[in-house]
Amino acid sequence: MGAVIRLAGEHDAAAIAAIYAPFVADATSFEAESPSVDEIRRRIAETTINYPWLVCECDGVIAGYAYASWHRTRLAYRWSVETSVYVHPAYRRCGVARGLYTSLFAILATQGYVNAYAGITLPNARSVKFHEALGFLPLTVYRGIGFKLEQWHDVGWWHLLLRRHPASPENPKSLDELRRQPGWEGLVSSGEPFVRAPS
Repeated sequence: MGAVIRLAGEHDAAAIAAIYAPFVADATSFEAESPSVDEIRRRIAETTINYPWLVCECDGVIAGYAYASWHRTRLAYRWSVETSVYVHPAYRRCGVARGLYTSLFAILATQGYVNAYAGITLPNARSVKFHEALGFLPLTVYRGIGFKLEQWHDVGWWHLLLRRHPASPENPKSLDELRRQPGWEGLVSSGEPFVRAPS
């Protein structure tokens, strides 16, 4: 199987929307309705101004995607991001999520981001185990923070240190700036060795 991890583009929106829709149908995502293909295109364009949005393509099929976004809008939070990863059911347990996160974290650290946070609707033992295997540490649980499908849901938060806290941090590089620098392709492809064919 040929696995390629690359930056997402507008042409990936339909495949991404299809992967995401089942997570909206249950309580994994707190969105009320699955976003349209046009809305996914808008989100990709908006996100990739500053943050990476990656897809893993396996023999021409989008097997999963991952992205980072702002954690909080106030200026002192600008070295922190939230991360998300979603995988097509046919490609689970194939290293797709690990591969995507490996590439995503390499890019974020090189941009200059320091902290990554992941929010997980609970219970979700598989996601918790996956994030902790990658080095995320549990922070806290927001009890009963979301109401969906006639039920109140808890959300747990996990933290990953992307790089050591610098004493005088420079502003994170934009994604466009990083893409023009040597080594970009190596950062994007760094997670590809983790991806394997479905059994």
